[in-house]
Amino acid sequence: MPNTYTKLYVQIVFAVKYRKAVLDREWRSHLFARMGTIINEQGCKTIIINGVEDHVHVFLIITPSTSISKIVQMIKSSSSKWINDNNLTKNRFEWQTGFGAFTYAQSQTERVFKYIENQEEHHKKKRFLEEYKQLMKKFEIEYDEKYSFKELE
Repeated sequence: MPNTYTKLYVQIVFAVKYRKAVLDREWRSHLFARMGTIINEQGCKTIIINGVEDHVHVFLIITPSTSISKIVQMIKSSSSKWINDNNLTKNRFEWQTGFGAFTYAQSQTERVFKYIENQEEHHKKKRFLEEYKQLMKKFEIEYDEKYSFKELE
């Protein structure tokens, strides 16, 4: 749309189904690069993608014509297909349903970038669910515990 100018910073967080620790360090960077390509092909701009064995953080600039749900669906479907096509996990790979999306001001982007960049170190001290709940609280998002990233029972 002509004369539309935006810069919308969004952090998206999603987990492996049942939070299984299957995103292997050996191929994780290739997965994140693939995700970045998907984002950029949609006209958005990847800032950083990082995560650990059981979840991913995506930080991007999204266009006003792009639905957050649609970009997440594209990232998840394309990346799970890539993982399965390359037989990178012992069993069929799936992402957990749902995601968290959080917006930031430009003045906060450096801090968010560093936070995502240091996921390995961060998760030596804090588990994913604790981190996720803190984000929900910080952004004052009400949620139902029964739908929040279930582990295998």
